Amino acid sequence: MKRIVRRVWPAAVWLGVWQAGSMAFAAIYPHGALLLASPLASLKALCGMAGTASFWTAVLRSTLCIWGGWLAGCLLAVVLAAAAARFAAVEELLAPLVSAVKAVPVVSLIILILVLLDSRALPWVIAGLMAFPPVYANVLAGIRGADRQLLEMARVFRVPPRRQLWGIWGPAVLPGFRAAVSVSTGLCWKAGAAAEVIGLCAGTIGEGLYTAKVYFQTAELFAWTAVIVALSALTEHLALWAVDALAGKAGMR
Repeated sequence: MKRIVRRVWPAAVWLGVWQAGSMAFAAIYPHGALLLASPLASLKALCGMAGTASFWTAVLRSTLCIWGGWLAGCLLAVVLAAAAARFAAVEELLAPLVSAVKAVPVVSLIILILVLLDSRALPWVIAGLMAFPPVYANVLAGIRGADRQLLEMARVFRVPPRRQLWGIWGPAVLPGFRAAVSVSTGLCWKAGAAAEVIGLCAGTIGEGLYTAKVYFQTAELFAWTAVIVALSALTEHLALWAVDALAGKAGMR
């Protein structure tokens, strides 16, 4: 019960602040409710949107696209991190690329990729780029942090490569990889939604955000934002569950 209270009361406080701000705007400005919709108005807008097929189509399309980009970015990062740990030239080659992706503003990447590719591929590519640097860096650090004495013992006793992978390399990489998964899912949703807005991707959450902004529908704007936050949290929990399940099955936990 105490754990539930600890999680609920901060949310209740901030909802109260939001409601107070909405009431203040409504009292000060003639159309203040349009500037800052109340939590109740946003909830009503969300319920209304949830009753339409276009809403669920947009949610499914954005989820598949951003999730697919995240998964591709993670897989590519793991493969290249393993190669960089084995060959110094690979790490040297990738270092400028990783630094550029981390440093360049997301909006610059979105515009550049939009010039080169079709807008339908934009969220997928952006999500993959956002996932790549944290996963690459953490997996590379985990590989290099593996216990050298265990590796030497495995070499002396001719332990099969598969057992070395799950018994030595896996436990060394897992904590950093898990942390990178947690961080990258949120980054992918933020950047992916921004890409959908800028690229005007039809039938997506980003299009819903853009439409709400154009028509000054702040309640719908908050509702779509809440959907993105919820999907980000859900996909993060699912990804971490999958990582933990795989680690448990392989005997790494």
